[in-house]
Amino acid sequence: MSTLSLAPAFPSTSAARARSTVRLTRRGRLAVFLTSLFLVLGVAFMLAGGAVGTGSAGEPIPTEIVTVAPGDTLWDIASDIATDGDVRTAMNEIERLNALESTGLAAGQKLRVPVATD
Repeated sequence: MSTLSLAPAFPSTSAARARSTVRLTRRGRLAVFLTSLFLVLGVAFMLAGGAVGTGSAGEPIPTEIVTVAPGDTLWDIASDIATDGDVRTAMNEIERLNALESTGLAAGQKLRVPVATD
């Protein structure tokens, strides 16, 4: 009589799994996590810490104060100061100088407008 023995093609899962010699406790995992987090944040701060300013001071835009009359619109005020005919650019500049959130104006409101240069 003959005998036949078969060996499995793949080793069993328990034999294939190598046991790690490093075992971390909950406190050890927390320490590794916090150290990694601080390392990543430190690198991020170092890369993002560059200055964005320049060494020279800028020149302020010459402006004047205009009081809004009843019935005045931002378009009317901007068309008075737009020497090149570009009223929309003048409107944007007035909105930027006065930190306006909308183009609505109230009578008596004081606006800073660029000085019209001819």
